[in-house]
Amino acid sequence: MNNNPSIFDLLLLDIETVPNFASFSELPEDLKLLWIEKISKTVPENFSPGESYIQKAGILAEFGKIICISTGYFFENDQSELCLKIKTISGDDEAELLETLIKMLDKLHRHNKRFQFAGHNIREFDIPYLCRRMLIKHVPLPPYFQIHGAKPWDINMVDTLQWWKFGDYKNYVSLHLLASVLNIPTSKTDMDGSMVQHVYYAENNLRRITDYCERDVVVVANIILRFHNLPLLGAENIVIV
Repeated sequence: MNNNPSIFDLLLLDIETVPNFASFSELPEDLKLLWIEKISKTVPENFSPGESYIQKAGILAEFGKIICISTGYFFENDQSELCLKIKTISGDDEAELLETLIKMLDKLHRHNKRFQFAGHNIREFDIPYLCRRMLIKHVPLPPYFQIHGAKPWDINMVDTLQWWKFGDYKNYVSLHLLASVLNIPTSKTDMDGSMVQHVYYAENNLRRITDYCERDVVVVANIILRFHNLPLLGAENIVIV
């Protein structure tokens, strides 16, 4: 793939994840032990397994699951204005969700072999998480996800977290902070990532999570436009299908 893709070759992607079970007490006994072993060196001693599970399980592919995937791509409308089209798939059946995503991506890949994934922290979270969950759910990895064992420089993705580092590899910036300092409208309005689990399990409000995930895609799109010194997207130039 081209290392400097056109913005029209980008597929923006963002996922929302939750723990596989609503609480630590619902885990099978063998997984409870494996959870304690997994987090024993990274969580403060005063945190109980139940507390750490609530905080961390959703972001670990071994103990979490994907409930929402939003994708977006740039296009020009009839007035030659730059626009963003967003499509989201969500649901409780993760295997079905992943299979639907692959059908979408296969169609894109047939039409544009140059496409690259784009997102914020996509290299270290979204794409690895997707690949791990596909293996766990017995969903075959398509060619564009067969990156296990690949060297970092052979994996072409547009990651706005990496772009912001400018070679400073110890630097980390959240999407919310980056949007704020670049004066880009944030996605963190009625909720943020830490609330996804509660909204899913307690409120049973997948629509709210979908809206949040789509706003994240818009934020990433606007950050990419800032790096290209292009105007930000107006609400009238965002199409949700």
